[in-house]
This record gives sequence, structure tokens and C-alpha cells, in this order.
Amino acid sequence: MTGSGARLTFLGTGTSQGVPIIGCKCDVCRSADPRDKRFRASVFVEYGGLNILVDAGPDFRMQMIGHEISHLDAILLTHNHKDHTGGLDDVRSLNYIDRRAAEIYCERNVLEDLIREYPYVFKFPKYPGAPEWMLHVIDEHPFILRKDSSDKELVWVHDVGYHYRMNDGTLVPTARSLEDMISTAEVASSGGSTASLREAPPLASQSDAPVPPLTVPRVAWVSPSRLATSAPFRDSEQSDAGSLRGTPLSPPRGRRGGDIAPASGITTVIPIRGLHDKLPVLGFRFGDIAYLTDMSEIPESEFAKLQGLKHLTLNTVGYNKHHSHFSLQETLTLADRIRPTHTWLTHLSHSFPVHEQFRKELERMCQEQHIHSTVLPAYDGLVIE
Repeated sequence: MTGSGARLTFLGTGTSQGVPIIGCKCDVCRSADPRDKRFRASVFVEYGGLNILVDAGPDFRMQMIGHEISHLDAILLTHNHKDHTGGLDDVRSLNYIDRRAAEIYCERNVLEDLIREYPYVFKFPKYPGAPEWMLHVIDEHPFILRKDSSDKELVWVHDVGYHYRMNDGTLVPTARSLEDMISTAEVASSGGSTASLREAPPLASQSDAPVPPLTVPRVAWVSPSRLATSAPFRDSEQSDAGSLRGTPLSPPRGRRGGDIAPASGITTVIPIRGLHDKLPVLGFRFGDIAYLTDMSEIPESEFAKLQGLKHLTLNTVGYNKHHSHFSLQETLTLADRIRPTHTWLTHLSHSFPVHEQFRKELERMCQEQHIHSTVLPAYDGLVIE
């Protein structure tokens, strides 16, 4: 699995409170070194011609602005804690720019929590201005990501909300039930064919009307023609110049935005199962780069997925053993067992010293313990490939 061409940018490398922490006057929180300023943990991956975000925490908006990212093909969620999902409302800006729903990949339990935590996204009829999401259920099996090549275009209608524009100019609502918003991801198999994930029980609806049992479509988008429950309308019927005509025709061309020159527009992602205390979470492998965060244990069966890595990211919040995160020594032990060329530490707290001092400490520890990997602290803005 070498020569993947994956490129990973650390958007945030801090613990759940970020660094500096509100009200703290320690040396790390008052450090002038920009490498000690840490947003909540998240990475941006360019892989297989796709723009992929892992986790969208409370700092999502500033991370997108700071790195001039204006287009995402997929958002992968490691788990359901707020420091990893708290920024998902802000995909509204990308809905408007891309004129596409945000494609979110997560486990079933994460999906159920999103329904509880963002009820307005799943209330039908949809609240005008709510973010547009398409959710794809994944588990620890490898799955396929594809660049959206559909001709289904989101159109913002003032005081009404998003609709799909049909070929004849007719506008129809984007979704009328949970069934219209959820699918299972396309699972990669060794033979090159695909299969559906295991069926899961139906989800509860946020509307008063009963919802039929959830049957997951094979494609990410549901045909808009079956979503209209009332008479559709046409662009020409909208007199408000600020409604339809205000929609940009193309994304702004920032450093990471606008049109992408894809290598293929399709790729396979390998999830890595881990435990965050007793909570099942996922890390992800992109070619020869693996990103694991918020883990305190990796099941023995998952280590085969971590062979032959160039870069490995592991989480740690402190020197002492922690119930839901690796201790620093545990990350060194894992780095020596997995033996990637480089190991990067994320989800870092102010318990560690300032960046430069911490870097020297890690170099010394690796030398003394004969660790078969270069272990260093990651920092916001670091790029690896």
C-alpha cells in the first residue's frame, strides 16, 4: 500500500477544550509559538482526487476559512462526541457554494446521536435554512468514496429552503423523510465488487407522520421525482431576485476550493476499529497514511490494517494512563509495534510542555527506548504526504 498519493493536513491537534484553555495561565496556554495554538482535532485529506474531511468539531468554520477550503467530497466522523461533530451546522456554507448536500459517513450509533442533537435537520417539512446532509452508514469494513457526478443541483428558495432543480426547471423538495437522507456506504470487497452493509433497524422520525421501515438505497442520492408531495413550482414563479439568482454559479477558487483535478474521483477508505473507553470509534487509513484519534485501545484484529504505513497519527492527552485516551508511553509502544516511518501525536493537551521542548523530549525517549519510528507532536497546519 505504498505510493498512495495521499496528502493530509492537520486542521486541529488539540484536546476537547482546545489549547489554550479558557482561563488557563500555564506556559503552554500563554505560549507565543503558533504550534502551541491547537484547534479541536480534525484533518483534511486529499486522496484519489477527492477532498475528505475527518471530523467537524466546534472549530470547523475557522479551520475551513484558515485553510481556504471551499469544497468537500466527504466528511468522515470518527465518533459522536461534540468536539468532533459540533461544527456540522456550518456545512450550510458549502451547501450554498457547491449546490450539493454534504456527504457524511458515520456509524449507526453516531447517526442516531446526530438525529437527537440536530433535530431541526431531520424535521419534516424541513426548516428553511437547515443544513442539507446525505448520511451514509459505515462500520469497520472498507468502503468506497466517489466524486458526486449527479446532475442534481440544490437551489436556495428564499424563506422556503433548498429544492432540487429538475431538467425542465421544476423545483422539488430535497427530502420528506429520513429514508430520503440515509443510505449505506458502498462497501469494497477483495474481488472488486460491492455489497451493502448489514441491515439495521429503522430509525425514529422527527415528524409526526409515520415513516416506513428504513430501506437503504444503493446510491447516495434519492431521485427527486419521488420526493415532491405537493405541486412543484418553477424558477419563473420566483419574483424575489435574492432567492434563486443569488446562488453562486461556481465555488470560489481558494487554495483548496473550486474545481478539483481528480486522479480518479473514486477511492477506497479502510476504517480502523478502536475503543474510546467503552465507546466504539473509527480511525481511517488512506493509502499509506492512517489517522487514529480518541482511542484507548485497538483490538488485536485491527493491527493487520496498519501494516506498511508511512505515516501514523495517534492520540494522547497526557503522561499518565487515561480511561479513554492513550498515555504518551502507550503511543510509543504502539509506534514501535506498528513501525510506520513517522508517527504523529494529536489530541494534545496543555499537560505536555511547549512544542519545541516536547519535540526534544520525544526524540530523547525514542532514542532511549529504541522506538522503530520517528515520533513527533503534530501541530495545526502541518502537512504530511
